[in-house]
Order: sequence, then C-alpha cells, then structure tokens
Amino acid sequence: MKKPQRILVVIDPTAAAQPALERAAGLAKRLNARLELFICDYDPLHAESRVLEPDALAKARTALLDAHLRRLHDLAGPLQAAGLDATVSAAWDHPLHEGIVRKARESGADVVVKDTHYHSILKRSIFSNTDWSLIRHCPAALLLVKPRAAAAKPCIVAAIDPLHERDPSASLDKQILDTAATLSTALGGELHAFHAFDITPVIAASSEAMMMPIALPIDEITDAMRLEHTAAVHALTDALPIPRERVHIQQGGARDSLIALTDRLRADVVVMGAVSRSGLERLFIGSTAEDVLDKLNCDLLIVKTDPGP
Repeated sequence: MKKPQRILVVIDPTAAAQPALERAAGLAKRLNARLELFICDYDPLHAESRVLEPDALAKARTALLDAHLRRLHDLAGPLQAAGLDATVSAAWDHPLHEGIVRKARESGADVVVKDTHYHSILKRSIFSNTDWSLIRHCPAALLLVKPRAAAAKPCIVAAIDPLHERDPSASLDKQILDTAATLSTALGGELHAFHAFDITPVIAASSEAMMMPIALPIDEITDAMRLEHTAAVHALTDALPIPRERVHIQQGGARDSLIALTDRLRADVVVMGAVSRSGLERLFIGSTAEDVLDKLNCDLLIVKTDPGP
C-alpha cells in the first residue's frame, strides 16, 4: 500500500471535542499527507419554508456554512502553523453519509476519518446509522475513532480470514495486512495479526451427513482445521515483518476471540475488511459484525476491495 496522500477528517459541528481531528492530524504529520477538515450540515428549517422566501432561505444556508468555515479555519490554524498542509471545506448536504461520500470522491481522499462515540450508561460505542452507511459506501479507507488518547507506540491488529469463501485469493486479507503494516511503520507501532477458526459448523455438518449416530473424531477434525488455517495465515504473514509470536490463531468464535485479544493487548487500532459496497459482509468466521464493531475498545480502520461487476 502506498502511503495515503489525502486525509479527509469529518468535523462534528455540534461537539466541542474532536478526537477524529487529533487522530487525523497525527496521521497527516507522520505520513506527510494533506489534511482536509470538512463539515457537512443540513437544517430542515433552512431547506424549505412556507414563511421565508427562497432568497432568504439561500442566505440562511450561506450564513450557516460561513459560520462552519470560520470554525474550521480556527481549527486548521494551529495545524498550519505546525507545518501541516491543512485546508477546510463545508457543504450543505443530506443525508450525512451521502454528503461525506460525495466529498470523499470529489477530493480523492485516501482515508476518511470520523468520530464514533460511547454511550454514557453502557460504556460501549454506539455506531450511528451514518457510521454503518459509511462502512458500506465510503470509497476510501474509513477510520472510525473512539474517544481515547492516541498511544505513542500504538498496537495495531490486522484481523484476517484467508479461507473466506468470498475471497479465495485472499486479496482482501493482503490489503488488510498491507494497510496495517503501512500504518504501523508510519506510527512506529507494533503490528499483530489475528485469525479465528470455528469447528462448530464442520461438526454440525458432519453429524447431519452421517446416517448412523456414531462418535465423531473431534480431536482429529480440530487438528486438521488448525493445520489448514495456520498454514493459510502464515503464508500471508511470513511475507511481512510480523514475528510468529504476534500472529494469533485461535479456535472459537471470532467475535469473542478478537475482543479478548484486543483487550489483552490494549490494542489501539483494529484493521478489518469489507468486501462490498452493497452491504457489510462477514468480516470474520463466525462473528456478528455489529457486536464486534460496537464492543471493541479501540479505533477501527475499514479497508475494502473493489466490489467488481
């Protein structure tokens, strides 16, 4: 993966703290990339009115965008003073995810950076409809930032599935690993790889296929699957500077295994993949994507392959 040259950071005009901007500025500095601060807003009251004339509505929208631009310039000023190539833009667009996607295409962004938030009671992240829509439709890599401090030496986990039936050539896994390695090198981080395999579907299928209720050689099946998955993972990771002790191949459901691993490692970023813009595909064997994304306590970098015809 070539180093990203253009980073688009989505600024929340309703929030005082901007963790996505902090993360994006750090990336731009390390990668020597251009940074664009972007606010996308829409107010139904300024979209149409039975009271205000069209000219008055247009002036109200312009005033709103001008106010956003002033705030963006205030945010960009310190970054520019520190030597970053930072520009600003604001757009009147709706719904939010479509406005962000349009801007990402227009600007040629390599990475889009956006906040996601924690629920004050559940203490877990709550992905909005905008987040899910961006995972499905954003044309660039998407970094969803949790409200946590950036680490000086981040732990980066690449979650891969080399035996995924929808990606037999493992092209998405190669892209995930390549992206994670580029990020780790740029940030001076520690790179790990994760894969989980689950024998439950195989045992269930074997039991249903048997006419007689005989005992299955579960240990032999497990060992055979472990060997197959280990060989497939190592075929990918051995090409990168990831020592074997940082390659985590675990038996069980990917959701719980990944959450436990990232908690143990105190991971800062998980790099995972989506294979289609038409919908969020299965990212790990046996995982529930919603649970994985919401329960991880770290940033998430989503990369994609070309959806094809």
